[in-house]
Order: sequence, then structure tokens, then C-alpha cells
Amino acid sequence: MAFLLYIAGVWAVATTPWTAAVAASAPAASSTTSTAPSAGPSPIAAPSSTAPTVPAVWTLSTLRNYLVAETNAKDPGVALADLQRITLKDPYVDGFCHPVAHEIGHAALARYQGNFAKAVSFLNDVCGSGYLHGVVEDKLQQEPDPATAVTTLCSPAQSASCIHGIGHGAMFVSHLDVAAAERMCDRFPESGQVVSCSEGIFMQLFEPDEGDPTALAKLPADKLAAEPQYPCAEQPAIDRSACYFYAPIYFLQTHDYTAHPAAFVQALDWCLKAPTSDARDGCSQGTGSRLMKYNIDRPVWTAAQCEQAASARQRSDCVWGMANYWNVNYGSRSAARTRLCPQLSGDAARLCRISAPGSSSAD
Repeated sequence: MAFLLYIAGVWAVATTPWTAAVAASAPAASSTTSTAPSAGPSPIAAPSSTAPTVPAVWTLSTLRNYLVAETNAKDPGVALADLQRITLKDPYVDGFCHPVAHEIGHAALARYQGNFAKAVSFLNDVCGSGYLHGVVEDKLQQEPDPATAVTTLCSPAQSASCIHGIGHGAMFVSHLDVAAAERMCDRFPESGQVVSCSEGIFMQLFEPDEGDPTALAKLPADKLAAEPQYPCAEQPAIDRSACYFYAPIYFLQTHDYTAHPAAFVQALDWCLKAPTSDARDGCSQGTGSRLMKYNIDRPVWTAAQCEQAASARQRSDCVWGMANYWNVNYGSRSAARTRLCPQLSGDAARLCRISAPGSSSAD
């Protein structure tokens, strides 16, 4: 009996098609380890095999964690395409997707070991070109001579969006020293380039990336109480408009706009305390921009807030800010005219048509 069992075992081993079984399992293994990136160059670092988990509700943190994990596991192009899909499906995400796009840029530059050309080859303007801003600000910090790199990193195109990213980077390099960052932006030869760079400075100051509260610490409550829109009045003339434009961000944060929507109309009233008409215009436009950014899924409600402004001029400024941000978010100067204005009615629709097209470079 033992001899017969031995013979049967040898026969089973000899006749089993081991090669076929291994071959049949090989494609499944290789499909998880050799998948080519969907866009752009092949990564230098080996991608992670950990698939990100889709949360029930998107928040800034869950969206950032999901897309950074996807960038590491696949490539930035996949993450940016997913970000675009998510914002179209859930428009409320537009209210916080710009800093998330920054984080994808940071992760991409790390993935490609500081190779700027590889990282920007995945360029996507979703969420106000936040991805480009993130790549640029991180790369500027890595440069041995950031002051020189300020005017060369975005060459040869020198697009306004890329230079805006330089402004963000200048704030990181200068450790949130506004005056030092402004001196870096002043190296650009054209005034329009200086302004674009300045926009990045003040966006970073008033709306720091999550986990970086030091920027808000630069704005002491006592000085804000004594001087509206601090520190804008003290800025050089060429940088002042950007400061006033982004100043409402701080007001809205400190008045908990998510729980108290009336804060948007209060911000418009607050803008009237600015010392000059240009400053009041810039602040009102910035409030309109934030209104649209934080409520892009309800443009009619947003326009109704602008219509509560104290004067016709301020209402016009507010709607201009709305149209401007709509163009920025969707990466087109015609987006507001074709997609936003037709949703509005009455005076808001008229002002929207006058305002569009606005800028498409400053978030």
C-alpha cells in the first residue's frame, strides 16, 4: 500500500502543468508592478502599491490625503484628472481645492526628485493652477540661489500663473517675511510680473496652507482692530492692490464664514473702511472672489450677497470678483461669460456681462 501511494504521488507531481500555472498567474502580478503612467514621463521613484481610500465626504484633509496618495501610487496626471472629475461631480470641493492642488505639486516634485521639467510636464490648470503654484513654490526653496531663480524658473514663457507661484515660493524662502518676499518679486523687469508675484505673496500670507498657522500669526489682532486691512496700507504702491484684494480672506476666517454666511456681506462693509477708493475697490473685488470660491456651487446665492453691497460701485466690484474667480477656477477667460452670467438675472447678470472676461491668472 505504501509503495502504491508513493507511485501515485510521483505520478501526480510529474503530470501537473506547473509551467502553465505560473504563466497564468504572471500577468496579474506584472499588472500591479509595471503599469505605465497615464501622462508625462516615467517616475524616478518606485510608486507605492497602496491604493487610496475614497471617503464618504470630501474635506480639505481627505481630498489632500487621497490625491497625494494617488500621486505617489500612480502619477500627478492621474491625481489631477481625478481632482477635475471630483470638482465637476461635487462643486463644493472648489472652495478648498486650490491648496490641495498645491500639495499635489509638492508631492510631484518630491516624486521626481526635484526635476522641475518632469513635474510640470503634467501641467493642469484645474483649481486655479494650484498644481503649478505648488511645484514652483517648492522648487524655489530647493534652489541654491533663490533670488536669482526668481526670474529664471518660469522661463521662457513667464506666464502670470507661474509667476504667481513664485510669490508663494518667495514667502516660504523668506520665512513669511513679506518685505523680503517683495524684494524678490521686485527682481522681475515688468510691473505686471511684479504684481503677479505679489499676488502669490499675499495669498500665502492671508490663506496659508493647512498646518502652517505662522502666517496668520503675522497679523496680530490688536493691529487689525486699530487699522483695517493691516498690513496693506504700509506696502509699496505696486504691491498694495494685491494686499487689499486678498485681505478679505483673513476677515472671513476670523468671522467663521462657514457657520455664519452673513460674514460675506459684513466683509463688504468692512472693505469700506479702507483708506482710498482704489483700496476699497480691491477689497470689494477680493470679497466677490472669495464669495465665488467658497460658494461656487450656488452662484445665484453668491450674486445675491453682492447685490447687498452699499453702492452701485461696490456691487460692480463684487460681481467683477465673482466673474474673475469663475474664470480662474475653470482656466478660461470666457468661462464666466458663457457659464456664469447666464445663470444670473437682473442687475447681477448685467454686471457679470460687463465684468467678463476678467483675469484668469490670480486665484
